[in-house]
Amino acid sequence: MKKYYFDHVATNPLHPDVLEAMMPYFKEEFGNPLSIYEYGSKAKNAIEEAREKVAALINSKPAEIIFTANGAEANNFALRGIALAKQNEGKHIIVSRMEHHSILNSARFLEKSGFVVTYLPVDKKGFVSPDAVRKAITKETVLISVTHGSSEVGTIEPLKEIVKVAKEKKIIVHTDAVATTGNIPVDVKDLGVDLLSIAAHQFYGPKGAGALYVKQGMRIVPLIYGGIQESGRRAGTENVPAIVGMGKAAEMAKAELQMRMDYLKPLRDRIINTLTEEKNVFLTGDRENRLPGHVSFCVEFIEGEAMLLLLAAKGIFSASGSACSSKALKASPVLLAMGVPAGLAQGSIVFSLGMGNTSEDIDYLLKEFPAVISRLREISPFAQGWGDKDGGESCTVKK
Repeated sequence: MKKYYFDHVATNPLHPDVLEAMMPYFKEEFGNPLSIYEYGSKAKNAIEEAREKVAALINSKPAEIIFTANGAEANNFALRGIALAKQNEGKHIIVSRMEHHSILNSARFLEKSGFVVTYLPVDKKGFVSPDAVRKAITKETVLISVTHGSSEVGTIEPLKEIVKVAKEKKIIVHTDAVATTGNIPVDVKDLGVDLLSIAAHQFYGPKGAGALYVKQGMRIVPLIYGGIQESGRRAGTENVPAIVGMGKAAEMAKAELQMRMDYLKPLRDRIINTLTEEKNVFLTGDRENRLPGHVSFCVEFIEGEAMLLLLAAKGIFSASGSACSSKALKASPVLLAMGVPAGLAQGSIVFSLGMGNTSEDIDYLLKEFPAVISRLREISPFAQGWGDKDGGESCTVKK
């Protein structure tokens, strides 16, 4: 059976050219970058070349890039590193309710460490209001973190406007740009942010490679202590093959960015336009200001896991915002924050596209997904009029 992969927000396949660039550093160029002889210097040079390529992708200086193991580490590093560095000036931070767990759990850790955290509300499309940011700021505020784009509902936040509000009070701003970097234009100077998180596997690079942009002159407390790697800011022997791969993937993303967006947007819009015509299928997130390959819905009277299982049986692989934990279905915190009723939020589904998807793949999805919905509705007690229909309200699109 042919397989159809529609879960690129989870991860992307490694590009063959990226793998080719990485291979020498698994074999003959295996040196430790700290070694002063030839093997070490070649590895060190490869890291610095990769740093230049990642910097070019986001329009930063190479010295402002700190390599990490992934985007989650970069997010932890940003929140905890800045909060600890600035704690003598204030112990209040602001994050949005649209954030990845690596942000939210870091914020909760800081709360237990004596910080006060404000969790910003969002509207029904997932937007954070700059006015809400302004109202949340206090004299103790030292850091604001708002995601650039949501991997769950695809919404791209008004980050420049949020940064403008923060800078009126000279407050540091971090953004989780894991979902956006390499997929839409990301320019740290244009955005005005002080810190920005990246993950290589989101733009056809390897897993196990990430980066944190830290604006030059910004003091940050290390998350990992040990040696002098990354200018003393992130200890540990570098994963040279992964870093080289991230550099190559960044170089390719920069060169191909417009082409990739132009390819994905029509496929995305075709799915949105077709499936929103289905009865009780509602688009989540903003229709226009969203990631180019991202489509997400709430389907009334149906659980997300059930859709995933039936789709997988047909060779279609996607994701859901709801999660089964301890035999209890839990709705997505992001969707709940957007005001989606809990019952409806349990029926979330996300299709995220990549460069390997074709128009024929979309044909198959648009044929099989409505059939899955129809089959599940036939056995849904809620669709038959039984139980509490806590899902009867539209997410963003009202029929």
